[in-house]
Amino acid sequence: QVQLVESGGGLVQAGGSLRLSCAASGRTFSSYAMGWFRQAPGKEREFVAAINWSGGSTYYADSVKGRFTISRDNAKNTVYLQMNSLKPEDTAVYYCAAGSDVTGAQHEYDYWGQGTQVTVSS
Repeated sequence: QVQLVESGGGLVQAGGSLRLSCAASGRTFSSYAMGWFRQAPGKEREFVAAINWSGGSTYYADSVKGRFTISRDNAKNTVYLQMNSLKPEDTAVYYCAAGSDVTGAQHEYDYWGQGTQVTVSS
């Protein structure tokens, strides 16, 4: 069992940056691939980024490639999402998730956090 708690969301102007964190409980964090997803108002939840257990492999949605960076610190049981050059269309609730593979498929993730709000003003 893994429990995930996101933090670091907030209000930022377009062009600004935020770093999201996702703290995991449990001793098996380092065995999981981790992903970030987001859900904007009135839209379905979508994939943002994923990272494998060691941090050596990452995968991004085209919409964030070159602006967002996913990373992890297994010693701290934490995964991060550095978001730069933010746009109003990045406004959403951001969720982290733990699963067995580096993938954008939501059904492959077994555990989910409660989400953190990111709002980008124009």
